[in-house]
Amino acid sequence: MRFGAAVLRSYESRFAVEEVILAAGPADGEILVRIAGCGMCRTDLAVRRSAGRSPLPAVLGHEGAGVVVETGGPDTGLSVGDHVVLSFDSCGHCRNCMGAAPAYCDSFASLNLFGGRGENAARFTDAAGGELAPRWFGQSSFAEYAMVLARNAVRVDPALPIELLGPLGCGFLTGAGAVVNSFGVGPGDTIAVFGAGAVGLAAVMAATAAGAVTVAVDRHPERLALAERFRAIPLHAASAGLSDRIRRLTDGGARYALDTTGSAQLINDALRALRPTGHLGLVARLHTALPLEPGALDRGRRISHICEGDAVPGLLIPRLTGLWQAGRFPFDQLIRTYPLADINEAERDCDAGRVVKPILVPEGRNR
Repeated sequence: MRFGAAVLRSYESRFAVEEVILAAGPADGEILVRIAGCGMCRTDLAVRRSAGRSPLPAVLGHEGAGVVVETGGPDTGLSVGDHVVLSFDSCGHCRNCMGAAPAYCDSFASLNLFGGRGENAARFTDAAGGELAPRWFGQSSFAEYAMVLARNAVRVDPALPIELLGPLGCGFLTGAGAVVNSFGVGPGDTIAVFGAGAVGLAAVMAATAAGAVTVAVDRHPERLALAERFRAIPLHAASAGLSDRIRRLTDGGARYALDTTGSAQLINDALRALRPTGHLGLVARLHTALPLEPGALDRGRRISHICEGDAVPGLLIPRLTGLWQAGRFPFDQLIRTYPLADINEAERDCDAGRVVKPILVPEGRNR
């Protein structure tokens, strides 16, 4: 099977849409999905800064959604024609997977970031027969088709706009999951969200849907305007006395804070903005040591890292699509679509902050 895919051949090169070859159909437990749209996540772009740990050449993309066109074996639980959202890979049998915490799978890094599954990897090559890296996040969905394990696919209502749903498998899942799973935010709670990108704004929308008082912090006025549209109180990241202002706005301090920036200064601001026993969650990967300022972690405040919103995708994704259908999680307002052929333009716009969530649509079927 031959189809188009965006290949990244080196850490310095741009993406190139090429013909790739899939030498065989789905193995047991796999499905072949025709991709309707794939979100571009900063984790995809961070491959360029991975110090060689992510193997190349590769087809990236891990926020895919589309239609099942072929299934392998009798036990996938899916049928041809099903609409599915694709999410991260996990082994399914380690202690954390068995305990409904697949984001903390013992093999998460190797399966998703640093090599993927080795089995059947040789089926996937470029047009000249050159080897491509095994599936990125179990998907490699910057492509017209993706071969994935049925374990990583979540069936959704075919009435939904399938080309827009991919980010529910990672970016939007992470922000919303932090709010509803990691924190368990409810009516009357207070939360400060640092960084109003795709993850942060998903958190804002989920917090609003939960009935929380939400403060959003960012340095881009247009992002703050979006947060305000979603009923958050906007604060510029450079505001004088930022943590004091948040404490005043949240009647003595936020119960929860979520940092999506990885900025040491904002992480310390977030800690100081918490009330006693408050909880700060970090979703960004830190690349340097994190210095904590004196007093920032006093009075029972705590800090933890949150991966993939502590989500079981098969549970959270239907919850988020239900909220969208009810007008309470308007994630579509964050999206701009691009033909797959314009992937480099989408990357430039993402890096420059001109778009919150780019979605790549194969074969030019952009809205």
